[in-house]
Amino acid sequence: MTCIASVFKALCLSLLFIAAVASRPTNRPKVFNVQRYGAKANGKTDNTKAFTNIWKSACTRKGGNSKIYVPKGTFYLGGIEFVGPCTNQIEFVIDGTLLAPSNPRDIKNDTWIQFRYINNLIISGAGTLDGQGKESWPLNDCHKNPNCPKLAMTMGFAFVNNSRINGITSLNSKMGHFNFFSVHHFNITDVTITAPGDSPNTDGLKFGFCSNINISKTHIGTGDDCIAILSGTTNMDISNVNCGPGHGISVGSLGKNKEEKDVNGLTVRDIVFNGTSDGIRIKTWESSASKILVSNFVYENIQMINVGNPINIDQKYCPHPPCEKKSK
Repeated sequence: MTCIASVFKALCLSLLFIAAVASRPTNRPKVFNVQRYGAKANGKTDNTKAFTNIWKSACTRKGGNSKIYVPKGTFYLGGIEFVGPCTNQIEFVIDGTLLAPSNPRDIKNDTWIQFRYINNLIISGAGTLDGQGKESWPLNDCHKNPNCPKLAMTMGFAFVNNSRINGITSLNSKMGHFNFFSVHHFNITDVTITAPGDSPNTDGLKFGFCSNINISKTHIGTGDDCIAILSGTTNMDISNVNCGPGHGISVGSLGKNKEEKDVNGLTVRDIVFNGTSDGIRIKTWESSASKILVSNFVYENIQMINVGNPINIDQKYCPHPPCEKKSK
C-alpha cells in the first residue's frame, strides 16, 4: 500500500506540474501572414492598403507582441508609412521580395517605406527590398535641373529607438537605400546593400541626429557613400563591413546649413574598402553656415584595395562646381 500511495502521489505531482506549465503564457507573438490578410504575391497588385491595414492591427494589438510575416514571393508595394507608437513589440520578417514602382513619380513621398515613432522594432529575414532604381537614375540631375522629379529613398526610420535590422537585402534604390533621422540605440547586422557603382546618390546607410548605432557584418556596394554620417550623430560603432564600389565611409558633408550639430564618438574597425573612390572621408563646406566640432574618432585595422583616395579630408567640399563662397 505504501508503494501504491507513493506512486499515486508522484503521479499527482507530475500532473500538477504539467498543468502549471500548460497554464503559463507562451509569450509567442501573433503572426500576421500578409497573404492571409489580403496581400497578393504576383508582383503586380498594389498591396499598400493591405499592408497598411495589417500594420494597424499588429501595432494596436494588446496582450502580446506581433509578427508581420512576408513569405516568399514578389509583393508590389507603393509608397507606405508605418507609424507608431505601438502597444507592443513589432517584428517585421521579410522572406519575400518587396517591389517598388519602377516609375519614380508613382511614389509621392521622399521615402518608399517609412517607419516613424516606433520603439522595439525588429526587421529581419532573407528577403529583398527591390527599389527598381534603373529608370530613376538618369533623372537624378537636380544640381542643374530645378524641375527634376523627387526620387524616393528605399527605407527610412525617423524617431525609432531600441530597434534593429538583420539579414535583409536592399537592391537598386532610386536614391539612398536606408535613411535614419533621430534614431537611437539601433543595430544593423548581416545586411546587404547593392546598386551599380555609377548609380547617382544611392548612399547605403545615412544617419543624421542619431546616437548609439552599431553596424556590423554588412556588405555595401553602391554608387555613393557606403555609410554617410551627418550632423548631430554620436556614439557610432562600425565593424566588419565590406565597402565597394562606392565613395567610402564619409563624415559629412558638414557645415552647409545652419543649426547643424557636433559629430562625436565614431569607431571604424575591421573594414575592407575594395574599388572605392575614397576610403576614410571627412568633408566640410569651405564657408560653413554653422560652427560644429568633429571629435573622438578611432579608425583601426582598415584594408584598402584599389582605393582612389584612402584618406580624404576635404575642407573645400564642392560636389558640383563652381561653388560660390558665402559672404561672412
